[in-house]
Amino acid sequence: MSQNTPRRRRRRQSGNAFIEASFVFVPLLAIVLAIIDFSMAMFMRATFQHAVREGVRYAITYQTMSGMCQDASIRQVVKNASAGFLRNSHDSLIKVTYHPPADLSQTVTGAGSNAAGNIVEVSVEDFSYGWMASLMRTNTPLNITVRAADKTESLPAGTTTPPCR
Repeated sequence: MSQNTPRRRRRRQSGNAFIEASFVFVPLLAIVLAIIDFSMAMFMRATFQHAVREGVRYAITYQTMSGMCQDASIRQVVKNASAGFLRNSHDSLIKVTYHPPADLSQTVTGAGSNAAGNIVEVSVEDFSYGWMASLMRTNTPLNITVRAADKTESLPAGTTTPPCR
């Protein structure tokens, strides 16, 4: 009987070690996942900011892609620069607006709104990022919105009207 007692005690101790290890590893794994998740959200925001800047650069020089008007070309440039996060289903999130230089609160619409000297603003608005590790028990997604704007250049030589919008 004295030989069985140490064996039983070792078995109980190894079971306790397993439970104690789970008390350490579960919170540690949650913290690591939260760090990865937050880093991913920051990476997506930086990528979208880069993408809208590329869209503005493209817009101010009046470039267009073959068979597309200017706004569609700008949206395509933004999608191409978004590292695959913006797909065709996200077209409605990419906004291209033009403002008169005197009053940025107004929006210019219609033909010729992309005339030289106007301010072009390209934005990705309300991209919904669902958290992988919702530590606070909330299913509220993070909405990412980024903007970039610049003044359109003069029309290219030999051109009298801006391209179609």
